[in-house]
Amino acid sequence: MNIIQKPSPNFDDRAGQKPSIILLHYTGMKTAEDALARLTSEDSKVSSHYTVDEDGTIYNHVSESKRAWHAGQSYWRGERNINAISIGIEVVNPGHEFGYRKFPVVQIQAVQTLCKDIIKRHEINDVLAHSDVAPDRKQDPGELFPWKELAQNGVGEWPEPSDEDMVKGAGLNVPRALQDMGYEAFNKDNILIAFQRHYVPEAFKKGTEGHACGLTKGRLYALLARHLISTT
Repeated sequence: MNIIQKPSPNFDDRAGQKPSIILLHYTGMKTAEDALARLTSEDSKVSSHYTVDEDGTIYNHVSESKRAWHAGQSYWRGERNINAISIGIEVVNPGHEFGYRKFPVVQIQAVQTLCKDIIKRHEINDVLAHSDVAPDRKQDPGELFPWKELAQNGVGEWPEPSDEDMVKGAGLNVPRALQDMGYEAFNKDNILIAFQRHYVPEAFKKGTEGHACGLTKGRLYALLARHLISTT
């Protein structure tokens, strides 16, 4: 794995915390050059540990031992200082504002390789979207990101609900179940949409995002019951 060093001045100490989350973003800027400039500019006050370009090039901005500034105001399972417990990876894509598009195969292969390498070296508990930890503010990396493919290759989780899971899921208290999973209880609609961006992308194809459909409940139940796809 070839990694190009492109340092950012925007980091500080983890204050004794260890990374337990990989947090995936899209850059949400018109070009990779714009994103790299922002992530490495002292004036921007933002950074990530890595950026993965569309051609698969990986840039390292901040040492994993340091806290990069990528999550912003966020929450997951009682923790609000997500920067302190995460490794942030920016994936080059213009995002919803500038022409959201599918992520190239070579780019996702690089993301997968990088994530697997990080997982080997740290006690990673969760591979999350920026929208998972900041559902009121963020959409990235969005519903086109291939979460299932990554999970099939050992990066993150993907629910595989059985017929029984679908039946049991139909009776879920969805807001409570999302809290049990790790989301913060404030804007229930945005939390549901964030969950669907990650685990039910079909809802966006059908225009039913924000609706707790049977598939959403079934996959949520399967996640909580740890009924997941097997990795290769």
